[in-house]
Amino acid sequence: MRVINFCAEGLEEAAQKGFFEWATKQDADFICVQDLRVSEYDIKNDACFPPDYNAYFFDAVESSTNGVAVYCRELPKAIMTGLGFNEFDVDGLYVQADFERYSVASFLAPSAADGDAEAQERKMRFYDQFLAHFSKVRNKRREYIITGNWNIAFENTDMQNPREVSGFLEEERDLLGQLYDELGYADAFRLADTDDDEYTWWPEGERDLNGWRVDTQVVSEGLRGTVERAAVYRGEVFSNHAPVIIDYEIDF
Repeated sequence: MRVINFCAEGLEEAAQKGFFEWATKQDADFICVQDLRVSEYDIKNDACFPPDYNAYFFDAVESSTNGVAVYCRELPKAIMTGLGFNEFDVDGLYVQADFERYSVASFLAPSAADGDAEAQERKMRFYDQFLAHFSKVRNKRREYIITGNWNIAFENTDMQNPREVSGFLEEERDLLGQLYDELGYADAFRLADTDDDEYTWWPEGERDLNGWRVDTQVVSEGLRGTVERAAVYRGEVFSNHAPVIIDYEIDF
């Protein structure tokens, strides 16, 4: 099973740059896209609805920001939009496709500009609720692949120029540490690739400067042994983020 995740910074803009033309040639079972910046019903580019996929969107109330989508080659049993977080679901940050034994989610964490204390506090509140939710669902007989832009680089090797800024603050990294070490989830990319230059985001757009690895796929404990291959695609530029491709030994 192949899963692609990509932070578009505008779905229609990424489509115009050839994202779907590339993605639909990758034989992916799921294409998970974040930061759509357009509502589903305002999309005018037909390329955003590839015919071989069933597309499910969760729009932000303010449709020019955020928004997530999951494209499934097979029909899911159910779709879940939002996480039940009153403060955050209006931002369109999470959509989940449920199948018999597992779920695949497209996820966008809140960001906080460096020095914006209010936005940083809001981001931390979101992650507190996020960790509580994914602690509870460990008790379900279901496995999870949570794909997206986490807006946190976890280790020094995940940031080209490590420094104490939003997205690499100790308290933020501790949150991911709890997810991995205490709750049993794992960064699927790092299970397959330990190279120290695999960045997925370049805030200034220059791909040889200031790289971050904030886009990844996180798997629940029972899927740790299924990760076969992981790669960051940098052959073309669709946004300031690069798509992540991960192959799993999972059958429908």
